[in-house]
Amino acid sequence: MKTIRQLASQFGLSRSALLYYDRLGLLRPDYRTSAGHRLYSAEDEARLARICELRTAGLPLSEIDAVLEPSRQLRAPLGAALNRRLSELNHEIAALRRQQQVAMALLCDQSAAGRSRIMTKERWVQLLTACGLDEDDRARWHREFEQLSPEAHQDFLESLGLPAPEIKAIRRWSASVPAQPSQTVKLPKRPAPPSPKS
Repeated sequence: MKTIRQLASQFGLSRSALLYYDRLGLLRPDYRTSAGHRLYSAEDEARLARICELRTAGLPLSEIDAVLEPSRQLRAPLGAALNRRLSELNHEIAALRRQQQVAMALLCDQSAAGRSRIMTKERWVQLLTACGLDEDDRARWHREFEQLSPEAHQDFLESLGLPAPEIKAIRRWSASVPAQPSQTVKLPKRPAPPSPKS
């Protein structure tokens, strides 16, 4: 058994957070000392670990409560809650990308692009070209990406800051041309490492 301070310390939480979880019915210890102090069992500890894991995934406490509901009939499906959260995260990420692009444009300083983590279409093409991929290879890359993960392809194109009509055109084209499963990308040969001097 652990006291509230011990359990809070173990999970990096405040004592008041555990009291709040108790008020919500999210984590109610079954045991108390003769003085009325809460004592947490191994089951309570495991439940708190799960609560913290779901909070780290960004689920609100109300959804965590529904997911951890003891009654199977009333319990909300975890997969549905996590899929909702992923959808929210995708929208938040897209909004942050737009903010990043606007901030870059407002800076009007080309050197700012080098200091940021933003990848532009031009930088991406430059990177692929430096790796030895020509225009046909890049087209095949888009087709494969669209076929294997269309939503991620959309997210990637948005992350480059491409306008919506260009993204739509790339995705339409990528989806209309079947990918060549047997083709592989030819990369330039690396030079042999220098031989050790004897």
